[in-house]
Amino acid sequence: MLTFFHALLENPFLLLALIAGCAASVAGGIIGSFVVVKRIVSLSGSIAHSVLAGMGLCVFLKTRFSIPFLLPLHGALGAGLLSAMLIGWIHMKYKEREDTAIALIWATGMSLGVVFLSLTPGYNAELLNFLFGNILWVSKPDIALLFALDLFILGTVFFFYRRFLAICFDETQAYLQGLPVQGLYLVLLCLVAISVVLLIQIVGAILVIALLAIPAAIASTLTFRLSTMMCLATLLGALFNFLGMYLSYEWNWPSGATISLVAAAAYGLSLLSNRRQHSL
Repeated sequence: MLTFFHALLENPFLLLALIAGCAASVAGGIIGSFVVVKRIVSLSGSIAHSVLAGMGLCVFLKTRFSIPFLLPLHGALGAGLLSAMLIGWIHMKYKEREDTAIALIWATGMSLGVVFLSLTPGYNAELLNFLFGNILWVSKPDIALLFALDLFILGTVFFFYRRFLAICFDETQAYLQGLPVQGLYLVLLCLVAISVVLLIQIVGAILVIALLAIPAAIASTLTFRLSTMMCLATLLGALFNFLGMYLSYEWNWPSGATISLVAAAAYGLSLLSNRRQHSL
């Protein structure tokens, strides 16, 4: 452990990665709690894979037309927000089940991402890092963006907290109270999309659900208050990031995958602990 702390002081990339993990844990803990309570974890997976279309488009345009300022993150944010709005619009306009819209967006986003990748000349490691995650590539501008998005999420949730609480636990009662349920639902979906994009930078699109849902799922077994659940999920996410970074450093494993495995192991221990308590 001392060697790891020494490496943090000497290696700026490792320190930035740890800071990025903590920043992403804030978004994951807060929005992940809503996702778990609202039972829309699969929606997060759909957005995580649909953002590949936006990433692929940005990489294609950047490579083909030499646009240096265009980054995959820009495409991920755009595609994530568009996917969230489409899922919500299809669900509300055509009264389709959410899982139908989720499957549609998931497949379409992945397909478009593959098409743009195939049209991009040469091998592009940058896009693969978003797919599988490479936290060690996080830069100072990425950190600044992560904190800016965190502040946006914190501010929005603080302002809408009671209304989000109402639509998550009882939509019918929220309608009767005169709340704009559809609008609030779309805002919540957009926050989920932003959080997914944040977490993609840490563990990649394929493993994003682990860091978004697992800390919140564990926290939900420890408290019945949503605000407390958010705090616990944020702390657990930061802990999983730290342990994952430490183990990946010691064992020379991919950082994003190690963080996800640590979270999965913690969830397994949580299930065993709860089962033992129920049997007593």
